[in-house]
Order: sequence, then structure tokens, then C-alpha cells
Amino acid sequence: MSAHRFSSPDEAEEAFYQAFGHGDLDAMMAVWAPESTVSCIHPMGKVLRGEAEVREGWRQLFSGGQRLHFRAERLAQHGTGDLAVHTVHEHIQLHGDSGARAPIIATNIYKHTADGWRLIVHHASPSVIDARRREAEGPEPKPALH
Repeated sequence: MSAHRFSSPDEAEEAFYQAFGHGDLDAMMAVWAPESTVSCIHPMGKVLRGEAEVREGWRQLFSGGQRLHFRAERLAQHGTGDLAVHTVHEHIQLHGDSGARAPIIATNIYKHTADGWRLIVHHASPSVIDARRREAEGPEPKPALH
């Protein structure tokens, strides 16, 4: 049994974004269900399937040592029985970065397990706002955040 028990999808989501912002792999993986069926897609990335691939994806992301500031803006929330689906705008800023960035849009799916609420799917993509901004700005991309 995990040392972390989340009593609601909201509590699990808060822990997810705290772990993300701090680059804390152990805290991040404490939010995920320890199952082979979990999946994670970072913006413009491939599907990471299963606990080991998801862990490795986050390890690689955190290895850059970037400090991030997060504000997750909930756009929609749906739930039924043991599943909850949250759609959020992730407002992400690098530590020391003064420029505003377009939000990332993400879908987080949580499952109620014997060990509390756990994340089973995280799918993040650039928003339409971001795509339009990139078209207008041309080829000078900012560093990847997620």
C-alpha cells in the first residue's frame, strides 16, 4: 500500500501539480496508479504506457532541473462512480521567465482504487492559442516545459 492516500480526485490533482512544479519524481509517482494500464502523453510526445514508461518519462523531464511555476485552471470536471475526468489549462512559467506563455491543455483521468484516488491518464497538448501564436511568431520556439 502507498504511503500517500488521496481522498478525492481534487486532492490527487493538487499533489500531481505540486510534484510537477517541484520536479519530485517520487511524489509524482505516488499520484499515479501502480498499473500497467496507465498512460501519459506529454505535448507533442509519444504515448508512455505502463508504470515503468511513465516513470521514465517523468524522470527524463525532471532531469533538466527546470523550476516551474504552475497554475492549473479547471475547465471541466466529470465523474461517475470510480472515475473522474478533469480538463485543465496548465499555466506554466519557468523560474525567472518574465514572458507569458500560452496554456497547455490537459486531460487528467483519476480512478478510485483500494488505495484512494490515483491518476491513470495524463494527456497534455499545446492549446489552439499556442498553435496560433507559433504560426504568427515563426520558427523561434521557447524551450519545452512539459
